[in-house]
Amino acid sequence: MNTSLNKYISDTGFCSRRKADQFIEEGRVTINGTIAKKGNRVFESDIVLVDGEPVKNKPVPVYIMLNKPKGVTCTTDRKDATNIIDFVNYKGRIFPIGRLDKLSEGLIFLTNDGDIVNKILRAGNLHEKEYVVTTDQPITGEFVNTMRGGVAILGAVTNTCFVKKEGPKKFRIILTQGLNRQIRRMCAALGYKVTSLTRVRIMNITLHGLAAGKWRHFSTSEMREINEMVKHSSKTAHEDNMGE
Repeated sequence: MNTSLNKYISDTGFCSRRKADQFIEEGRVTINGTIAKKGNRVFESDIVLVDGEPVKNKPVPVYIMLNKPKGVTCTTDRKDATNIIDFVNYKGRIFPIGRLDKLSEGLIFLTNDGDIVNKILRAGNLHEKEYVVTTDQPITGEFVNTMRGGVAILGAVTNTCFVKKEGPKKFRIILTQGLNRQIRRMCAALGYKVTSLTRVRIMNITLHGLAAGKWRHFSTSEMREINEMVKHSSKTAHEDNMGE
């Protein structure tokens, strides 16, 4: 390895190249105990410190999809016996992108890449989430039309969305919002109770071929598509919780 100092620091994920240059100019960076200067090169055996602390290499990014069963909670709190982290039992640190209610099931993403989390959750991106929902009462035309047009919940009216009747008590809905317990609240506002809720798609990823309770890594082509979809997304913009 023979790379510029600012690129080396940036590549570890510690900060941007511009910020690295600032640290170097302020005399906060050392190479093998010597205060670094802009333009220095870094070799494989070199020890680079910022404020006396080693610059650690950025972990290899991990992208996982899980078909979450009912009863698993989308929390990283290990004190919760039903937490999603222990359920997946992955060898490295990961966390869920968004959430699914404990009683809901279906597709959820997990990763160690904070940047892509924020980009996917950004509300302005209008990323689609598709659900199949069963209720305690027959689905009527009035119910479908009202759900499509927007329902008053949480002090606001939900965005217009795709809704289609799938069976006597079953419908399909595609959301670009992620309000907390949105579908359950929408149904409740119309006098319906959700008896089962399954998320079958997020963006370009579906549950196809993934059994309940199982997980797998994203394929190269799937990641390529997702990166293309979020490439113009700001990770600092307003986020939604990608919940159901």
